[in-house]
Amino acid sequence: MTQTIHVSLGARAYDVHIGAGLLARAGELIAPFAPTKRVFVVTDENVAGFHGGSLNDALVDAGLEVSAFVLPPGEETKSFAGLESLCSAFLDKGINRRDLVIAFGGGVIGDLTGLAAGLVKRGVDFVQMPTTLLSQVDSSVGGKTAIDTAEGKNLVGLIHQPRLVLADTDVLATLPEREIRAGYAEIVKIGLIQDENFFQWCEALVGDVLKLEPLALTNAIAVAVAAKARIVEEDETEQGRRALLNLGHTFAHALEAHGGYSTALIHGEAVAAGMSLAFAHSAQLGLISAETAARVREHLNRAGFITDLRQLPGAPFDPDKLLALMAADKKADAAGLTLILARAIGDAVVHKAADAEKLRAFLTQESQ
Repeated sequence: MTQTIHVSLGARAYDVHIGAGLLARAGELIAPFAPTKRVFVVTDENVAGFHGGSLNDALVDAGLEVSAFVLPPGEETKSFAGLESLCSAFLDKGINRRDLVIAFGGGVIGDLTGLAAGLVKRGVDFVQMPTTLLSQVDSSVGGKTAIDTAEGKNLVGLIHQPRLVLADTDVLATLPEREIRAGYAEIVKIGLIQDENFFQWCEALVGDVLKLEPLALTNAIAVAVAAKARIVEEDETEQGRRALLNLGHTFAHALEAHGGYSTALIHGEAVAAGMSLAFAHSAQLGLISAETAARVREHLNRAGFITDLRQLPGAPFDPDKLLALMAADKKADAAGLTLILARAIGDAVVHKAADAEKLRAFLTQESQ
């Protein structure tokens, strides 16, 4: 059984298919979006080793001509150097504007490939085939593409919507437990932002999701994708409500950058710590009770995340450096730093012009 979520964006609308067996059906599902019958598949060495042959066979069986580009895994690939290399590879293969690019991998591959597709020849269509739980519920939907820079994460990018998203739950079986947990952070985030009932569902069934139990897993992905789709439809370019999807991310991106994007702390782990920090800071500011912040922290800890800054990989953290990195976040504007905070579980709020001194005191307290 598969579920289909439609993202209604007018001429840029597309479907997100979620379920088992989609890799084998990739050719038939993708072929209608490839008028030249030429597809450019971008993946990484890990995904290519596990699933590259299966995807190639499915595409060739559908009559498509495949050019494959296999990149090194890891966040360092999502860089100016990686972008230049991929764009050059596309051009060297003679890509034209009616060809189709396929991003086959996790968030790094999806972000980099989507950006390259959006830039080369002033824009080529692309399909997202996310292979991690995190990318299936988050980065593959909504059109955000970007690379990292020395100044911070995802600071150079554009909105380039895919034509189709295929989220095959079968491929998740090859992921390490740590990567499954990282994806869960983006699932429970939806409950924390706007749906307390879903957060309660997560509290009850987190173990089933982490064990990839099919019904719980598919439901969790579908709920998260549907929630994100509705927010993206309302605010595609993140001028308002879409910013709520960044709950925990301003803290998380600073934590990742502080450690030089080391694999000691991967994105989902940083997001979980960031969400705990966002609720703790909300409690410090009097927006929520300390008990509410503790409930969120306890659930994240039960899911296997480290939420204590003093124990997180990369500790000790310099509060001033974290604050500077947060100030460079792409959500900051002329009024100052913007944070996503909480008024309750299921009720997140965009908090503009955050008080830097209160935030510094909070980060100092949490780091010591």
